[in-house]
Amino acid sequence: MIVRQKLRQVKARLDKEVDLRNQTDEIDVEKLDPLYVAHQYQDEWVSLICALFAYGNVKAIVRFLESLDFSLLDASEKQIDTALSQHYYRFQNTQDIKALFIALSRLKTHTTLEAIFKEAYNVSHNIFDGINALIEALQLSNPYNSRGYAFLIGKPITKTKGNSCMKRWLLFLRWMVRHDRIDMGLWSDILPRHLVMPLDTHTFNVSRKLG
Repeated sequence: MIVRQKLRQVKARLDKEVDLRNQTDEIDVEKLDPLYVAHQYQDEWVSLICALFAYGNVKAIVRFLESLDFSLLDASEKQIDTALSQHYYRFQNTQDIKALFIALSRLKTHTTLEAIFKEAYNVSHNIFDGINALIEALQLSNPYNSRGYAFLIGKPITKTKGNSCMKRWLLFLRWMVRHDRIDMGLWSDILPRHLVMPLDTHTFNVSRKLG
């Protein structure tokens, strides 16, 4: 009985916080977030780039994302090579960033990220199978490899522990699957309850405070 009462209290506190924060004015230029950039495009390809680079100082993240010309995803590889010749971000050098744009631009000519994800997800209803499929598709699309690129897109996983890029892939899925005033919900027929919240220092501390 005491446990149930405690759970009801925690749920009430969380629901109140959701109502407070789930507002469109939470995504604006004053409240820096990579989702602010993604919101301007409402596009799965742009959103993935925003999510994969969502590590480090948030001001630096947004500044870097705003420096990118996302129309290059529909450009030739020669144009990508020229336009991104001066771009770099933390662990990713110019070649890493070019490689991501080239991989995505090749995929974009014949499929969608949603289709790639769903082909694997629909078999098992396991989102990590869908993420693995996306990573494998990127690797096959452009078999480029470097430490910076591996950090950026990750590797197909058999376990979730210790995979540093997984938090960013889960962030991308949240944007694509959930549909509210914050998350865009660009994909359909994927159950939000299958999403996973990654546990980092911040969420761990909040969880401890909630009991």
